[in-house]
Amino acid sequence: MYPKLSPLHALFLAQFLSAFVDNMLLFIALGIIIRDGYPGYYLPLVQSTFLFSYIILSPWVGRFADKKAKSLVLMIGNVIKMLGVLLLLGKCDPALSYGVVGIGAVIYSPAKYGILPFLARGEEPLLRANSSLESYTIVAILTGSVAGGYLSDISISFSLLVCIVLYGLSIGVNTLIPKDPGNRGIQYSNAIKEFARDTTTLFQNKQSHYSLIGTGSFWMASAVLRMIIFAWVPLTLGISSRMDISMIIAVTGIGIAIGAVITPYLITVREYQRTAWYGLGMGMGIMAFLFIKTLPVAIIFLLLVGCMGGIFIVPMNACLQNVGHNTLGAGKAIAIQNFVENSFMFLGVGAYTLALKSGVSIYTSLAAAGMGLLAFVAYLILLTNKGKKN
Repeated sequence: MYPKLSPLHALFLAQFLSAFVDNMLLFIALGIIIRDGYPGYYLPLVQSTFLFSYIILSPWVGRFADKKAKSLVLMIGNVIKMLGVLLLLGKCDPALSYGVVGIGAVIYSPAKYGILPFLARGEEPLLRANSSLESYTIVAILTGSVAGGYLSDISISFSLLVCIVLYGLSIGVNTLIPKDPGNRGIQYSNAIKEFARDTTTLFQNKQSHYSLIGTGSFWMASAVLRMIIFAWVPLTLGISSRMDISMIIAVTGIGIAIGAVITPYLITVREYQRTAWYGLGMGMGIMAFLFIKTLPVAIIFLLLVGCMGGIFIVPMNACLQNVGHNTLGAGKAIAIQNFVENSFMFLGVGAYTLALKSGVSIYTSLAAAGMGLLAFVAYLILLTNKGKKN
């Protein structure tokens, strides 16, 4: 039924298909919001319900991913995502439906990253596997965004049916990934207490502390920037087509993919602290949008922001997985990472939603997003300097 794939390449293909649909859905949700006359702040609200699923379920999903075979967990996550699409097809509230997709995504995520140490043994293979997985994910983000914008312009119902088919294909490819043994001794009874303890453990480790703050600040800035670009492009460039906007946003994904591919040639896992300088470049690139007025310059800076971001995040992901695999378990560590990242994104997108409702200028929100990222990067630099003194 499927061509012969190595387990690692099967994971990459399954992740590509799943992430492709995840990003189609945001643009389909935008089409539904416009079609049904929801208020302007509803798109970031929809994104917030997706993120909220991560925050609420994080104490349990890491244990679930480590207890079960991760290939099975990947399939369960996609089945729940399909349920969310069916709710959209049935014209349920897009915030509620996208929240169900979020539940599937939060179950899926610890397994997709947590299985990497099982499939790629050693620091350098793990870094390369992370780089490849990030590249597939980012390509899925940019192509899924374009497909979502294009198909939702044609037919929202048809685009949702395409989503269901592609999630089904991802489930099929998941069957090619070997089953890791899992740890059946893991219990759920004290999940919240143990999650808090495990989170404290990771923050006490200087490598995972740096990684958690770094990846959290990256995704907060990325999520807010994506929401802002939806409004910035029509306001500043006069472009209103969902297809055109999706293609412009996809440029950032191209940049991240380029950054992820070249990262192993620039930074090793042991040099993870050098990523702060690329985070600084990303923050300054975001601030530049306060002065950009033309499409060619906007595309150049979106590409630059994405490239800096890709180099910023890949080594930190690999570093955290390595620490987690050797301490708590990879699934638990990734669940904590998801909790931190999505808490950051939820706060950022939530603040942007409130700003929209309050009539705050897009440009003010843009400046706040850039300055917020720069503040976190400054903290990472201080953390690095403190570690050197100790």
